[in-house]
Amino acid sequence: MDFYTLSDKTIEKELGHRIKALRLRKNMTQKQLAAATTLSLNSIKSLESGRSKLATLIAVLRELEALDHLENFIPEISISPMQLAKMQGHVRKRASGERLRPQAKDESEW
Repeated sequence: MDFYTLSDKTIEKELGHRIKALRLRKNMTQKQLAAATTLSLNSIKSLESGRSKLATLIAVLRELEALDHLENFIPEISISPMQLAKMQGHVRKRASGERLRPQAKDESEW
């Protein structure tokens, strides 16, 4: 499935459908899953309809023994040896963004 061609809402619904299919494969009702995760029934329903919080998603994946799928969801970013040497062992904490550079004086200015 090419997620780039889908809207955010469509992706949310697709993830909800996949969570529901995973729950049904484990032969659990929404109520049983809610009790096992200590979440409300409405939280489970919201997750399966594509409207949920990350904490809810994590709790449900943990109960459905599917946390290992998160590795495929967003894999850990590795640093190349060259980048590591350049950074001299420092861990990057923020993006560089645009830096203000002094403007070169143009001869046509007053």
